[in-house]
Amino acid sequence: MALQSVIWVACGGALGAVARFGISGWLKSPTGFPWATLSVNLLGSFFMGVLIGWLSKQSGAQEGLRLFVGVGVLGGFTTFSAFSMELFQLLEKREILSVSGYLGGSLVGGLLVFAAGYLLVKGL
Repeated sequence: MALQSVIWVACGGALGAVARFGISGWLKSPTGFPWATLSVNLLGSFFMGVLIGWLSKQSGAQEGLRLFVGVGVLGGFTTFSAFSMELFQLLEKREILSVSGYLGGSLVGGLLVFAAGYLLVKGL
């Protein structure tokens, strides 16, 4: 892993995390519904689609931009954007079994392991 790549990702990640923090403070919900998280996940997924679509049309190497914006900014903003991109790529390849496994494993599995970790610590 090249140091320059790490720097691109770290700088972008810092910006993405600060943006997420800002939106979380701005979109506080009086009802308790996680509007900020939903908004961040949808925005991140949209911008990941824009980035990957644009990069797919470029003939030159854009690795620095992909690392800074895609992995860094959007990764720090939300990992849901990477999940959406990977799920879309599996759909494009028509790998329905993989789509089902990834979707179910991520959503249901994520909820189950979150609950397991929570209950493990709460019980201590």
